[in-house]
Amino acid sequence: MLWFQETSFFKLKYNLEEAKRLKKNTILTFGGAFSNHIYATASAAHFAGFRSIGIIRGEYADSENPTLAHAQKLGMQLYFVDRESYRQQSSAEFLEDLKAQFGDFYLIPEGGTNDLAIQGTKEILGDQALDFTHFCVSIGTGGTFAGLASVLKSHQKLLGFSSLKGEFIHQEIGKLLESNQIVPKGSFEIKTTYHFGGYGKFKSELIDFVFWFYGEFNIPLDPIYTGKMAFGAWDLIGKDHFPTNSKILLIHTGGLQGNAGFKSKTGIILPIL
Repeated sequence: MLWFQETSFFKLKYNLEEAKRLKKNTILTFGGAFSNHIYATASAAHFAGFRSIGIIRGEYADSENPTLAHAQKLGMQLYFVDRESYRQQSSAEFLEDLKAQFGDFYLIPEGGTNDLAIQGTKEILGDQALDFTHFCVSIGTGGTFAGLASVLKSHQKLLGFSSLKGEFIHQEIGKLLESNQIVPKGSFEIKTTYHFGGYGKFKSELIDFVFWFYGEFNIPLDPIYTGKMAFGAWDLIGKDHFPTNSKILLIHTGGLQGNAGFKSKTGIILPIL
């Protein structure tokens, strides 16, 4: 079974409440030119009545691509920085420079993951998920995975499929769980072999799967997150990874707006809702 959830809502929910509590009127965050998080933050800030600022990685990013065009349409002010400067996003000096330029703001980190985001992603699974034995979800910054891990029942297992190349994600998830005092009742596992070359990378095998999946189930996937997760889950099912009579829930975390931008980068027209 595949379950659609736009996880950006859960990540932003308590952050926006906190911004209101602190009487902030501006939300500032970070992301790439095709970032799901930038798209979602611009939307949420607009409808919640906040001014929004997006610090975009890359001085020469195309502000007319579908993601950034949407953000601008909803009032997000875009500020492009070189990659070296972007890597300084958590430094006090860089943030002070941004405050000097834009005034006071409420900061949401790249990808939206912080303690309040995890508080929100704990709410993704409800009572309707009690019968499932396994959950599959993609991993970017880890906030959704951490929130889901915190609400697992003892008979359940969470599988995370990293969209990033490298084993460092194990340490990152460990830090998130520790800092939020999360000790899962169930078990979890992180798969790091379905990244197809790394973040934003893909291979023809993945694109073929995305089209096959849409043809079979009329459900679009994106090649950055959900496509890799679903590919990995299907591969594991084919290899009898799951015990007999398992009930598996694939959580579709959204991000389909990126499919429109995929055409401008690659010429490949992917399915979109």
